[in-house]
Amino acid sequence: MSEHQVTCVRKAEADSPYEHITHIGNVAENWLLTRDEAIHRMEVGAVIYYIIDPATGKRSTVGVFRQLGKRPYLRSHADRAWNDNLLALDACGVACQLVG
Repeated sequence: MSEHQVTCVRKAEADSPYEHITHIGNVAENWLLTRDEAIHRMEVGAVIYYIIDPATGKRSTVGVFRQLGKRPYLRSHADRAWNDNLLALDACGVACQLVG
């Protein structure tokens, strides 16, 4: 199983802190994945995605969050709690190339 740091996201509405994430990526490595592809890769056990909080240096694992009646979505998880650190990441730029 490989591990990859997520450093950026794309949201359906870029400026909304509450809008769902459509893509995750890494600016330094220039990759971008759709939410559905990232979920698939995590659920088959192929990869672990994580983020590093720039303020604290703490690592949070990205996980699949399921809510009855809604599509699964991505959230970060640290210290035994789901949090919104993933939504706070910068937007992925045009240099990030879609993979998978």
